[in-house]
Amino acid sequence: MQTKKNALITGANKGIGFETARQLGNMGYVVLLGARDVHKGEEAAQRLLNEGIEAYGIELDVTSQKTIDTAVNHIEQTYGSLDILINNAGISVGGATPPSLIAVDDIRETYNTNFFGMISVTQAMLPLVQRSPAGRIVNLTSGLGSLAYNSDPEHEHAQFNLLAYNSSKAAVNMFTVTLAKEFRDTSLKINSVDPGFTATDLNGFTGTNTVQQAAATIVQLAVLGSDGPTGGFYGNNGEIPW
Repeated sequence: MQTKKNALITGANKGIGFETARQLGNMGYVVLLGARDVHKGEEAAQRLLNEGIEAYGIELDVTSQKTIDTAVNHIEQTYGSLDILINNAGISVGGATPPSLIAVDDIRETYNTNFFGMISVTQAMLPLVQRSPAGRIVNLTSGLGSLAYNSDPEHEHAQFNLLAYNSSKAAVNMFTVTLAKEFRDTSLKINSVDPGFTATDLNGFTGTNTVQQAAATIVQLAVLGSDGPTGGFYGNNGEIPW
């Protein structure tokens, strides 16, 4: 089995996930790029390999337990443990449809990836992360999931009244808090990260942050030292109110 530290990033064939893999790879980690389309994951991994980074594409659809279980088996047989899990995969369905009109199916679809998929991947990978002497889990969330921001009519986030997406990210934050509480007496650290309004295909590349800026914050939480925080909600400018 390989002895280099490793990291699994879901939704890593593009955007923030890909850049996160690149930055971790440049720090010496073996990076596993989870992607629904294994061919896209392998193509993304090849781009990093061309940069001298040890990277591998891995089929991982967070809404498919079969691909999750296959990924777990592969990581266990190849590496024996997992040092970093970054739950990056996310979607937005329903857009700005008013809460009174949005289709419940759109909310379910959003939750299946953003929340239930994250839980499924985390629960499956946890035994491997626990084998690491310094396991780290980073859950990608959003400032749009902050109840404090959403309830403040003066805050810039309050104008984005996206029931499906915002509430799914608020749920992610609660998952982070409760999971961190469960493992607070261990070396495992779990945190939520808001990458900021980043230019990706999720927003039609209208974001004001670069993927490099977003990934830097994620990586910072992924490589925390033993004295680092757990159960927190952080963005590019520090801690964010729940």
